[in-house]
Amino acid sequence: MMKLPFSGPGAFAARRARRGAYLDLCRPLLANCASGPTPHGFARLAGRHEGRRFDLQALPDALSYRKLPCLWLMVTLTEPMPVAGTTDIMMRPSGTEVFSRFAELHHAIALPAGFPAGAVLRTDAPRALPAAIVADLAGLFAAQRLKEMVISPRGLRLVWLAEEADRTRYLLFRDSELGSTPAPAETVRVLMGRLALLARRIEDDAAATRGAA
Repeated sequence: MMKLPFSGPGAFAARRARRGAYLDLCRPLLANCASGPTPHGFARLAGRHEGRRFDLQALPDALSYRKLPCLWLMVTLTEPMPVAGTTDIMMRPSGTEVFSRFAELHHAIALPAGFPAGAVLRTDAPRALPAAIVADLAGLFAAQRLKEMVISPRGLRLVWLAEEADRTRYLLFRDSELGSTPAPAETVRVLMGRLALLARRIEDDAAATRGAA
């Protein structure tokens, strides 16, 4: 009998250990780093990076119809932002994104030139952000692995495609194991840096608007 991947004695413990260690390379990026498990077994980290508060977590997703299972890496700046509502830009939304409130936002707004095909903006406050800031976000989506950018009064988030299941193994064995290779610290550092720059831009814009009032 053919032995299926990730089966047999000790497989569950090994899988749990891999998932628990998925963000280990990112721990040195966070001061006062705290961690805990998620319902899927992946570790979740929280701490400060260059003075800003961040939350890091990974979420496996096998719900997208006719797509390979994937692992999303969510990098969140967890500090209040001076914005009036939530702005969410997503690449090729399907309505099955388990990590997002995108479908709950009722206002769809056309994106300016520079965004890739398939990018969609939805918001619950059409005037929440200056158009110049929205336009500048186009460069973030040049990276094909970026799935979502969220700006809300509670903070900022980037959702990154960290991994897809191996097509052959998935089709033959329904093997959708993800997270065997730890998240690269440099990728996470760059994503946190992008969010920190965006936070400063939003805060500076809000301060200038108050000063001009």
